[in-house]
Amino acid sequence: MIGGNGQYGRRAVLTGIIAGTAVVLSACTQNDELAAQAGSDQGYVSGSGVVSQVAVKDRGEPLDLTFETLDGSQLSLADMRPTPVVINLWYAACPPCRVEAPDLKEVSEEFGDSAQFIGVNVRDQAAEANAFISNYQIPYPNMLDTNGDMVALLSGVLPPQATPSTVILDAQGRAAARVVGAVDKSTLQGLIEDVQAE
Repeated sequence: MIGGNGQYGRRAVLTGIIAGTAVVLSACTQNDELAAQAGSDQGYVSGSGVVSQVAVKDRGEPLDLTFETLDGSQLSLADMRPTPVVINLWYAACPPCRVEAPDLKEVSEEFGDSAQFIGVNVRDQAAEANAFISNYQIPYPNMLDTNGDMVALLSGVLPPQATPSTVILDAQGRAAARVVGAVDKSTLQGLIEDVQAE
């Protein structure tokens, strides 16, 4: 028979179990939160980026695309090999894109010719994109992905509508790493260095 103290003791234990379960569930869902945001109505992936690296043996085929940059130049992913390539998806009104822009600029300048950077604007017209590039003094080439060619090329690597996102291609042009969400300077440096060390 359960007395008064026993009932309160069981309630306390039950409350503790429920609270503990909530903490565990919240920790599990938090890891998938950024990936889920890619399909949300807010139009961008907020918060810190979710980083994934792909083992050399598990990488797919080299990615190839020829495209025109905002300044009218023709570029090809294939022509950039064997230099690692950093592809960053962004648009001007995206808050985390603005947060990561200074780090992308700084890392691109630090690596110089030892890593190629490409900005891929997924939403804007040329005037908006150029204003963003000028404001943040982005030194590397950028393209308008009006037809979705680059997004389609990266569809096996990134979830749909994952902006901002960054993909690093290895010396053979294969996707070696990705960041879904904003990337910070130290993470980006480390991912590039890992690819260069292969």
